[in-house]
Amino acid sequence: MKFRPCIDLHQGQVKQIIGSTLSDIFPTELKINFATSRSASYYAEMYQRDGLSGGHVIMLGPGNEAAARLALLAYPGGLQIGGGITAQNACFWLDQGAQAVIVTTYVFKDGLVFSERLDELSRLVGKERLIVDLSCRKKGNDYYVVTDRWQKFTEVIISPKTLAFFASHCAEFLIHAADVEGKCAGVALDLVEMLGEWAPIPTTYAGGIRNLKDLYLVRDAGQGRLDATVGSSLDIFGGTGITFQEVLAFHRQEGKRVG
Repeated sequence: MKFRPCIDLHQGQVKQIIGSTLSDIFPTELKINFATSRSASYYAEMYQRDGLSGGHVIMLGPGNEAAARLALLAYPGGLQIGGGITAQNACFWLDQGAQAVIVTTYVFKDGLVFSERLDELSRLVGKERLIVDLSCRKKGNDYYVVTDRWQKFTEVIISPKTLAFFASHCAEFLIHAADVEGKCAGVALDLVEMLGEWAPIPTTYAGGIRNLKDLYLVRDAGQGRLDATVGSSLDIFGGTGITFQEVLAFHRQEGKRVG
């Protein structure tokens, strides 16, 4: 299991946001856990210095392109980029130094998979440089993929069949449990267990990790098959639940254990 770092950008600034409050309809309801004057490249350089690769830069809405580009230039080949990725701009972001591009909304239409776009993007950048974001929210007993900054439910349920289909087009999954993301109130354990059992390719889980105990919970419940990212509870993002040095030590310990 690896720790995957993150840089979330909103209006050009590094922030930690409760994901379920992102809304174009009700922008005043946005809840921000953390915002900083430190640049995205500051965090990118930190991750590079400590040997943390495969993290993600997520552009939450417009106005984040300049900051994202500086982060990628600061750590070329070390970070993935997501948020508004399409066939028209994917190669641009790879040229800026992204390790891979993360796609979600672009490959869905009217709540269903727009397979032509998925095929096109996979051919364009190569399966090995494409990450599919299957972030989801729970409705009833199932987790449904959500798009448009987690505002819109699709008709796609997280299942072995769904994961197998998308795995044939990409190298990794990024999956936020959007209902708990940013709340520092604990992980979506049932989702972690399902992903640990079903995910056929490397998968990064995000959402609700409060402390070091929760990192071990994700490792064990996910059968050691999931990577994890930590946001609002991390001290470098204003949190008090877990320090960056703790997650770094966890990452290095897990690397030795697996190796």
